This record gives sequence, structure tokens and C-alpha cells, in this order.
Amino acid sequence: MKIGFIGIGVMGQSMVRNLMKKGYDVSVYNRTKAKAEAVVQEGAHWCDSPGACAADKDVVITIVDYPKDVEEVYFGSAGIIENAREGSVLIDMTTTSPKLSKRIYEAAARRGMAALDAPVSGGDVGAEKGTLSIMVGGDEDVFKTCLPVFEAMGTNIIYEGGPGAGQHTKMANQIAIAGAVSGVCEALAYAKAVGLDEQTMLDSISAGAAGSFQMSNTAPRILKNDFAPGFFVKHYIKDMKIAREEAEEASAHLEVLDKVLEMYESLEKEGYGDLGTQALIKYYEQ
Repeated sequence: MKIGFIGIGVMGQSMVRNLMKKGYDVSVYNRTKAKAEAVVQEGAHWCDSPGACAADKDVVITIVDYPKDVEEVYFGSAGIIENAREGSVLIDMTTTSPKLSKRIYEAAARRGMAALDAPVSGGDVGAEKGTLSIMVGGDEDVFKTCLPVFEAMGTNIIYEGGPGAGQHTKMANQIAIAGAVSGVCEALAYAKAVGLDEQTMLDSISAGAAGSFQMSNTAPRILKNDFAPGFFVKHYIKDMKIAREEAEEASAHLEVLDKVLEMYESLEKEGYGDLGTQALIKYYEQ
């Protein structure tokens, strides 16, 4: 099977490597070619445009930054929709708007292609280990056909429903993270304020009811002052804005999401947008 993979960022590199380990023939494109050089040296084939990366492939996977980037790689003149062959499957793994996922699905169908929206959770660690959670929307028969491809990159792979359902599920994930990561930061801020040893506190509460992925993975990074991006602040802000927009349309009132978004936006204004989401602790240190 030939796969075109567009978006060789923090997560994309590891996802490409895991696909190649499973024997897939992978071609790659990235806006900044230098970021793809490592996987090209390891056996991936470089392409000069999204369209070239999509041409004559069985599956085309995208994981880019923002909805505007998804628009560009799918609908641009040198994009995927115009250049992918009939019968191919287009899989967008970017976290983006459910409405945009439906547009891609409809545009693909008009040209005899299938499309799935399949955003992921698990960050750089999950991408590297091949243990991503993958939330898939689209036609169930297409999902079943592509399951081996997903299994090369993740372990918790669930069909969510029709087009856009994967993105809606990812919005729920990002909403839940807003409370979890802010809870971790508040616990650390409290421990410091009252004179507790922060590591001892974490060791004590992580195995109990407060235990979570954020407690086990984000908190240790904070204590090491490690703010390298497993997931960028600027990208999380993008996700929370999409979630808020969808929630407002559905008349759902999400006060925690609104507050955490406000906190992250204040950090971005201070120049922290390129740090990892664990940089939320800096809000509490002000």
C-alpha cells in the first residue's frame, strides 16, 4: 500500500516512522522541507507539493497546524482533492473544524474518493510509541478498511460516527484536558504556596482519585522546567476556540473551557505560544 503523508511536525515524524516500520511505502510533503529530511533519510520519498504527495496513493494522511492549512492542502490548486486518484482514502488527522471535515468528505465523494476525519490524542510521546488514541468519523466500512493503517500509529482506535464525529470527539477531549491540566497546575501552585515538597505531593496523589495522564506526564515536566512542546500552546488555543464555537452553536455553556482559554491566551500574548501546554504553570507563577 502506498501512503502519502503531509505534515512532518512534532507528531508527524514519529507517525511516518511507525508506518514505515509496518512496511508501508510512505511519501511525504512538508511546507518546511528541512523538517522532513530525517524521515526521508530513513526511507520516505520526498514530494514537492501536497498534490504530488497525494497522486497515485492508496491513502493520503494529513496532520497540519490550523484549519487554514487544512484548507490549503486539500482545496488549493496543487492540493489533494484535485490530484488524488479515484478510489483513494483521504484521512485528515489534524484537529480542525467538524464543518471543514464534512466539506472534505463531500468534496472527496464527488470525485469518487472516501474521506475520514481522524484526530489524535497522546502528544509526542504517544506518536513516538505508536500508542495514540485515534477518533474516527466518516463511513464505517471505510474505517474498517483503514484500520491496519491506524493500528500502525495508535492503540485506542474508535469509530465515532459519520463525517465530523471524530472532530467532535476530539473537541470533547480538549475540553476535558482544559480542566485536567489547570487542575494539575493549581495543585502544584497550592503545594508550593503552603510549603509542601511538590514531588512528594505528586507521588502521594497520583496513584489515587486525582491520578490522570496530565498528573503522570505533564506534572513531571513542569517540575523539571521542561516546556518543550509535546503539544504547542498556540495549537491548543486553536482547538479550544473551535470547541467554544461548536459549543455555542449547540447552546452548551462551558465555563471551565472559557476560563482556561483565557489563561492560555494571556500566556500567548506574553510570547509563550511556542511552548508546550504545561507552560500553563507560568500563569500561576505571575
